[in-house]
Amino acid sequence: MNSSLSRRSFLKSGVAAGIVFQIGGHLPAVETRAGIPYHRLGRTKEQVSAIGIGGFHIGAKPTEDEAIRIVRTALDSGINFLDNCWDYNGGASEVRMGKALRDGYRDKAFLMSKIDGHSKEAATKQIDESLARLQTDHVDLMQFHEVIRPNDPEIIFGPGGSFEAMMAAHKAGKVRYVGFTGHKHPDIHLHMLEVAKAHDFHFDTVQMPLNLMDAHYTSFGQKVLPELVKQEIGVLGMKPIGSGWILKSNTVTAGECLHYAMNLPTSVVITGCDSLSILNQALEAARAFQPLTKAQLEALLAKTAPVAAEGKFEGYKTTNTFDGTITNPQWLG
Repeated sequence: MNSSLSRRSFLKSGVAAGIVFQIGGHLPAVETRAGIPYHRLGRTKEQVSAIGIGGFHIGAKPTEDEAIRIVRTALDSGINFLDNCWDYNGGASEVRMGKALRDGYRDKAFLMSKIDGHSKEAATKQIDESLARLQTDHVDLMQFHEVIRPNDPEIIFGPGGSFEAMMAAHKAGKVRYVGFTGHKHPDIHLHMLEVAKAHDFHFDTVQMPLNLMDAHYTSFGQKVLPELVKQEIGVLGMKPIGSGWILKSNTVTAGECLHYAMNLPTSVVITGCDSLSILNQALEAARAFQPLTKAQLEALLAKTAPVAAEGKFEGYKTTNTFDGTITNPQWLG
């Protein structure tokens, strides 16, 4: 899409209406807790908060005490979905979350983490290390992290691959549900689904970038989201604000970003909260959410279209800045 496209010409082109139609509408809430909408997670019977807390940020900017306060305040305020990963901040994110989940807080959480290992040996080791850091005997959801290379699915599902480790962990009760994540290209996600189907496996969840820039460029929302809805796979939207990059476009607010992602058929929208003020921003957005009208959606898409071309504000697609396993290939095993 031409980066010089104006809002008026964008609306006249009919592209905005087409995007709205293809991506589809929000999931209806099955209940609310402390004003936070809850959704069913795919075809499972689990209910998860419409907003989830990202694990990376709690291990970066805040102190450990602040990180614990953020997690516990979120759980006390109606959020139950917690995201994390074996590699976040050298394990510090899981360690901090594990401390936050003491004193009965584990029972309030739907806890998710991710592994990088592609070999059975590496994946087994990472699953056990994650459980130890998180101070729990199981996670509710474990995901294959950073499925970002075209041949990642074949390696994961191949002989001696991490899928074998994941199934062993599931059988042992260490992992309740299984999903995968990626941020590079929607075709890789679709290929992962195809390879899983060939192995007679149905993922419980899929995590991917879903935001106002993604709608215009190499779009997970347009290509992958309809397939997940069709297969009743729980949709975990991430990077609703593009790790802050989208705000640098000076086109939309954080609240508009969160509401756009929540308006998609996402089970949960995962957002990084590195302070209580940012957590409160997410809580307010969740409690104030109302389904967007077609006109509201088109207006948001029209505002972001002129700057979304070539992925300028989606570095996770266009650079290696967000690719931990590119920088650290040893994590793959």
